[in-house]
Amino acid sequence: MLKRKKEGLETGGQLFRKSPGADQQSLAQIIDGYSKLLIDDPVRPFREENLSEIENNVDYGVLAALNGTWVSYNVNYNKNITQPSLASGIHTTIMPSPGGNPGTIPGKFSFDCEEYIEKLKFEIVPGGVRNRGGASELFCGAVKYEQSIKSVNTVKGQDTLKYTPIHEENGMYLWLSDVYNHAATEESIKRDRGIHAVSESDEIKYGYKGKYRDEPLLRVSPDGQEKKYILQSELQPGQPYYEIIPAQEFKPGAGLDGPYFIPDYSISRSGVIPHGSTITLLGDIVPQNTADTTNYLIQGSPKFPYGKEAWESDHLSISRTMGNAGVTPDNIIDLDEPAPAWVHEELTDQNDKGSNKIYTQRILANDLYPYSVRPDLRLRDTLRGQEVSNYVHIKMSSKMKTGAQGGILNVPFVNRFVPTVEVDMHMWIETIKENGKEILQLQYEQIVFFEFDFGNDGGTTSWPHIQTNTLRKLEDIPEDQRKVIMEQFFNKTGETAGTATGCPYHQE
Repeated sequence: MLKRKKEGLETGGQLFRKSPGADQQSLAQIIDGYSKLLIDDPVRPFREENLSEIENNVDYGVLAALNGTWVSYNVNYNKNITQPSLASGIHTTIMPSPGGNPGTIPGKFSFDCEEYIEKLKFEIVPGGVRNRGGASELFCGAVKYEQSIKSVNTVKGQDTLKYTPIHEENGMYLWLSDVYNHAATEESIKRDRGIHAVSESDEIKYGYKGKYRDEPLLRVSPDGQEKKYILQSELQPGQPYYEIIPAQEFKPGAGLDGPYFIPDYSISRSGVIPHGSTITLLGDIVPQNTADTTNYLIQGSPKFPYGKEAWESDHLSISRTMGNAGVTPDNIIDLDEPAPAWVHEELTDQNDKGSNKIYTQRILANDLYPYSVRPDLRLRDTLRGQEVSNYVHIKMSSKMKTGAQGGILNVPFVNRFVPTVEVDMHMWIETIKENGKEILQLQYEQIVFFEFDFGNDGGTTSWPHIQTNTLRKLEDIPEDQRKVIMEQFFNKTGETAGTATGCPYHQE
């Protein structure tokens, strides 16, 4: 979890940052001062008199850079791609083939790879969202998002493009950084003790005559003797005791000595997907290197592999469980070269023993190759002709290797036939130097894993559903692209760029 260095209210210093959007800030200014929170770092005390100021000046971390309306930015710097790009986004989707059912004929799937355009709106939620946990309090900086996506396809025999709504999503990002210690006070104890807090059993059982007991009773008489109890504060050094009767009331200052809560992660994302899934992802900003946990603004451009190094299973639309398209350590497919000859050949038992290649052939033969195999290469190729000053890399997942976990819930239909089991996401917020000014650019890669039957042995296969896109603020894209975006996402209901569009399926 990341924290930002802050001055205390007691010093009279400026405790909080400016509210997001008050002034346009650079990415370097937004991320300045953050470092990893450690157990021996100072813990801020919560005081009721500071509540309004804490809530009104909550930290949003790097999420403050997202505020605004982002739309697809279409550019293609890869001169090896003969087919010009129609849109900035690429998605690959693998679904069970029509007629398939769990437990019947395995290994049949439908594969789609399309380009898409997108509108992604982020909106700061004013005021901190307070989470009370007794001795620990967390104030979340919340950012709402609304996402609309339309596929872009050519229509045979027509010059015009076909834009089809394929995805709508909304949810919220949270910055989980502002943690306080809230110790008990005399006022809070009196207020929260309850109306009927007197326990007569203490006097009957243990001889304690006080009205409210706020410390443990200890039996100091050995077993077999008449029982005698004293308060913990009355225990002498080295004096033995034989029973502990816990206190049911607080003392002022309770909770001050910890344990203190350190969130596992700085960022969460909760999303609602109309196919019938709700997701919670957890994650953090990735430092430049693991040894330096104070440098989260990385200079230069994000790095993506070229050539044979690009064949990384974690980013391919061909999962390890689908077979590996005939790839071996000595025979790796170079995604920056034309697809192998076998991709365009008829496969038989002789040239495809074990039917390994046949299931991945259509993915490599797709018109959008190599993006149909590794969609994030489109992000790489977009960056080829750009001057990137710096960037912040956010990495999130619903399934962490250790510690706190996110999760996914599916409606019964999805859960039975194509359960969504994991979502992994990378986001890069980049500073681009262009035409004498600096602008922000957002790139993302999201990999959703489905599971459905594949093997003749009744096994289950993991099927990647990948989306990648490059976006900029609406005012930072070329006029011709802005015209298309306005026509597809804004003008149909008479809206302006500053308002939400609602569900594209119900536009008139």
